[in-house]
Amino acid sequence: MSYTWIGAPTVFNGTAPRGGNSDNANLNQWYQSGDTAYILVSSAMVFVMVPGLGFLYSGLARRKSALSMIWACLASYSVINFQWYFWGYSLAFSGTATNGFIGNLNKFGLMKTLAAPSPGSPLIPELLYAFYQMQFCAVTAAIIMGAVAERGRLIPAMVWLFFWATLVYCPLACWAWGANGWGFSWGVMDYAGGGPVEIGSGLSALAYSWVLGRRQEKMMLNFRPHNVSLITLGTIFLWFGWLGFNGGSSFGSNLRATMACWNSNLTANFAAMTWMVLDWRLARKWSMVGWCSGAISGLVAATPASGYLTPWASVVLGIVTGIVANFSTKIKYWIKIDDSMDVFAEHGIAGIVGLIFNGIFGASYIIGLDGVNTGSIPGGWIQHNWKQMYMQIAYIVACSAWAFCISAALAFLVNMIPGLKLRASEEAELLGMDDDQLGEFAYDYVEVRRDYLAWTPAKQQPDGKEYEIAQGDRHGIQEHSDMLEGKAPSDSNSGHEHTGVGGDRHAVAYEKDEREHARQGHGDHMV
Repeated sequence: MSYTWIGAPTVFNGTAPRGGNSDNANLNQWYQSGDTAYILVSSAMVFVMVPGLGFLYSGLARRKSALSMIWACLASYSVINFQWYFWGYSLAFSGTATNGFIGNLNKFGLMKTLAAPSPGSPLIPELLYAFYQMQFCAVTAAIIMGAVAERGRLIPAMVWLFFWATLVYCPLACWAWGANGWGFSWGVMDYAGGGPVEIGSGLSALAYSWVLGRRQEKMMLNFRPHNVSLITLGTIFLWFGWLGFNGGSSFGSNLRATMACWNSNLTANFAAMTWMVLDWRLARKWSMVGWCSGAISGLVAATPASGYLTPWASVVLGIVTGIVANFSTKIKYWIKIDDSMDVFAEHGIAGIVGLIFNGIFGASYIIGLDGVNTGSIPGGWIQHNWKQMYMQIAYIVACSAWAFCISAALAFLVNMIPGLKLRASEEAELLGMDDDQLGEFAYDYVEVRRDYLAWTPAKQQPDGKEYEIAQGDRHGIQEHSDMLEGKAPSDSNSGHEHTGVGGDRHAVAYEKDEREHARQGHGDHMV
């Protein structure tokens, strides 16, 4: 049976710092089992987003680097799980820090983290809150891994991630949700992570891509995502997890969770339809990649907004986000940064749109649906709270500047450490990251090289003498040899077609409208 008063089901008496002694008391007494079960399930749903991102990025990449993208996302989960347990949770959410910027080490190694009410909500215990928030940090890290696509070394990226989580994500999470964080104390509206997750990933990925440098342009001719089915599968995994991401951010099985799920679906679907229409105007054909791109941008925009907006405002948010995020995929050309997976446009920009909508359409009666914040948080402009917008904008600027600058500085520093150079060699990029970094392949039965010398592209024989075989002739595909010798694919003797990665064949010449269609959204990877 539920309860009728505002707040927690049973008010914590505060007699024990960790909720009491489990040797002589039932520490579950402060919580409803339904709320606890719901957030446990939501945590598992959010984890599914990590392999979902791996499948998404794998499908968007070329065949020779497909497996490396899955590895990068899953390995990032291991790094973040350790970092969060080690000191990440304490730096983000320790309640004894009062500087408003970052926590202290009072909760180091999950010390003193058990059954007391969480800093985010009195509805769940702190131990569960720490686990749920760990999944948020892990998803953010996996989103950033899109920046390493097809030219980044993996182990240096993992080293960078540990310090990024410490110096970028933990401060941003403290600002947004920490009990003493400056954004939370000021009254900024950020429901499930427009600042820490979306701006944090979008601007950090942009900074990492900038330091990493652009892919070799001579190898980008007629680039296409290699597996649209994987892109679709990854999008469905992400959508499923996002319902736990946004719904669970109410921290209880309540009406606000239900409203957040409704708003997430509405925003995502209207953004998907809008994106597809914008693609159709160029090619007069419907795009599966366009639908996935729009849906993801809508889910991103719903992340900070789904717990504040009414359903009709979420419809407007979906349409606006579909338009803004679609055209934002062109920004990387203006600033000449190879954001290969469009993380900045689909996460950074869409997250900003959602935060701005909170300042306009945030409604106190939506917030109060959780039964805890009833009447305690004012809405946005629709409820005449005019100051909310400049608070949202100040928060956006602060998160964007911090994420980009610190991420770029960390990337420069890690890149200078011997053995941790971020960028793979030119030959490694030619062969593919699966071969260079993993030694395993997503599609081994159609691997691009089958001659012996291509497996060991050494420059010298065991006696120290140079090979008589030209370096460019050590590769099983003529176009790869031509590229290595500095020739354009059009200089090949293979006729009007060139053999692409894994045996795919594409005509060199495409109609102008087909090129424009391929440059939309996640299909936009030509530099």
